[in-house]
Amino acid sequence: MRSQELWRAEPGEGGESGWVPATERPGRIANTAIWLLLAVISVLFLLFLVAFISRAQLDDWPSLTGFGAPLADFRPLWLNSLLLLAASLALVDARRALAGANRQRLMLGILLAGAFALLFLIGQLRLWQLFEATGYALDANPASSFFYLLTGLHGLHLMGGLLVWGFLLGQLLALDQQQLPGHHFASSLQLCARYWHFLLLIWLLLFLVLTRTPETFRAIAAFCGLG
Repeated sequence: MRSQELWRAEPGEGGESGWVPATERPGRIANTAIWLLLAVISVLFLLFLVAFISRAQLDDWPSLTGFGAPLADFRPLWLNSLLLLAASLALVDARRALAGANRQRLMLGILLAGAFALLFLIGQLRLWQLFEATGYALDANPASSFFYLLTGLHGLHLMGGLLVWGFLLGQLLALDQQQLPGHHFASSLQLCARYWHFLLLIWLLLFLVLTRTPETFRAIAAFCGLG
């Protein structure tokens, strides 16, 4: 029956309403779900950052960027940021390749996105090792504890994205070498890229906050009424 194959869409331009193929329903549901997921993750990180800034007001909060501190040199953070940016750009290029029916470029873009993301995680582990080597272990002080918490939480979300990336790669490898994936793959790739861009923005925010001095945290807290 028509009611089983089609479903009514929201009014379009000019107030017109129409019928949308039922095959588009999963894409709309997935699109709504990813926005809800990003909203939940945003709230989660916002709450942790508020706790971070509030805790930084106490006298036992050491600087992570002072002389001898693990973040005195920003170069490891910049390198990790560039790796995550490269992963996002690779997914952007993969989407363009799919739109241009260029399968080889599509495969390259997806492979590079995963490779750069894995290199980012390796860079984060090396950064944790640097914290350990400079005496900023997980339980050494409140500042290092928050650093492990925030970067570890971000890394867990990135690993979740890599699961979706692996699913996309598996779908692409299952096709013939000359065959291009269909609409569902394109929709999944778009959602994966959106999630990657979101994690890049979260990381840049963490970079900005974690590299500030205690004096900056006090100023932020006073401005926001957290002091």
